[in-house]
Amino acid sequence: MLIRCQNCGRESSLISQSLGICLDCIRQDFAAVLPNIKQAHSEARRLFSLPVHPPKSETGWRCQICVNECRLAPGSRSYCGLRFSQAGKIKGATADYANVSWYYDPLPTNCVADWVCPGGTGAGYPRFAYSDGPEYGYKNLAVFYQACSFDCLFCQNWHYRSLALQEGKVTAASLANAVDDRTSCICYFGGDPTPQLPHSLRVARLALQKKRGRILRICWETNGSTHPALLKQAAEIALDSGGCIKFDLKAWDEGLHIALCGISNKRTLENFQLLAEYAQKRPKPPLLVASTLLVPGYVDGQEVSNLARFISSLSPEIPYSLLAFAPQFMMRDLPTTSRRHAEECLAEAQAQGLKRVRLGNVHLLGKDY
Repeated sequence: MLIRCQNCGRESSLISQSLGICLDCIRQDFAAVLPNIKQAHSEARRLFSLPVHPPKSETGWRCQICVNECRLAPGSRSYCGLRFSQAGKIKGATADYANVSWYYDPLPTNCVADWVCPGGTGAGYPRFAYSDGPEYGYKNLAVFYQACSFDCLFCQNWHYRSLALQEGKVTAASLANAVDDRTSCICYFGGDPTPQLPHSLRVARLALQKKRGRILRICWETNGSTHPALLKQAAEIALDSGGCIKFDLKAWDEGLHIALCGISNKRTLENFQLLAEYAQKRPKPPLLVASTLLVPGYVDGQEVSNLARFISSLSPEIPYSLLAFAPQFMMRDLPTTSRRHAEECLAEAQAQGLKRVRLGNVHLLGKDY
């Protein structure tokens, strides 16, 4: 189906109707198309009664957990939906209570980092892995945080939005107690763990205390928009436990990132650079892993080349996964990533000097556009 760009009039099957703007116009005429971008995200968020933009009251309580730094006037709610101001008090998720679900995932699993992590490869054995190879017989505690600091129109786990406004009831202690003798790692993802990062940190510390002297890797999969002080705490825990932190780099161009995710990527890139410094302390297994979803029509070879150049400038050893896209959420009218698109992006990443690049979700790769 051909969609007409609302700015330049060009028609293409690689323009999502929800956004209505082509990649060239986002890059070259961002100011002109920004109203369309804001409208697209407003519609996506109203479907779930989430605030359409981060609240910025002149007075009131200010949250500094993520890049949005919401300031809540009485009666208002944070952008992630987790916290709200009522009767002069801030209610909602805390370091002890979170809006979260969890399950056990047998190892090796389909984690973004499974191709380089101890659970999938035995990297770091015997200090950080039970096996000199995939950890068959062990499991991951997969912790899904039901909120996010971004608003990705292509979200692959968009269903969490229907739960984001619910009050968090899972305590840090109860979640830590889910770790048993066969649990060798915890992976926080979502949504995104960022808006509830203090909770994940508390869970990690309690679980590590419980498993003292035994292997328990702590990992985060995140958009990287947290406060640097919180990221440093996560980095120390991941370093000491043999875990990793996986950054999902959505796009390089800030305008494109805003178009796709509703929020700037400046904090994400700054935090990635910060974490790359920590990663030098433990080359194996890798602390920092990057990934990018190849959204047809929007995340092209130019985006991947720029991201790969940035990553390589920090360290060519940082693992980088390029993930095939499946139509979801507001961009369900786009096709799956084509094999040609994926292979071109792979070549672009390798050309920037990265030594560890792979294609993920290859079973999703489709025909040429």
